[in-house]
Amino acid sequence: MNSIPTIKLYGASGCHKTNYYKILLDQTALAYQFLDVENNEEHAEELRGLYENRKLNFPTITIGEKKLRNPYKEELEKWLIKLVPGYL
Repeated sequence: MNSIPTIKLYGASGCHKTNYYKILLDQTALAYQFLDVENNEEHAEELRGLYENRKLNFPTITIGEKKLRNPYKEELEKWLIKLVPGYL
């Protein structure tokens, strides 16, 4: 049986794009972790580790090993369908 990959949303509470992705992910009913990179240095460091330039590129969504930087809704849905067993 395939396991569901961990979904993480790196962003900031005051960022309208981050909040847009929170709404999209909430609508999927999938479990995800919101990691606030402005209020938590550990989360910020984890996000920096995803990029060679070590910048705080948010919002970033990870689905297991797949990294999506500010994706269009359709791109996010495509990867959820591809990577999350039983999604849809």
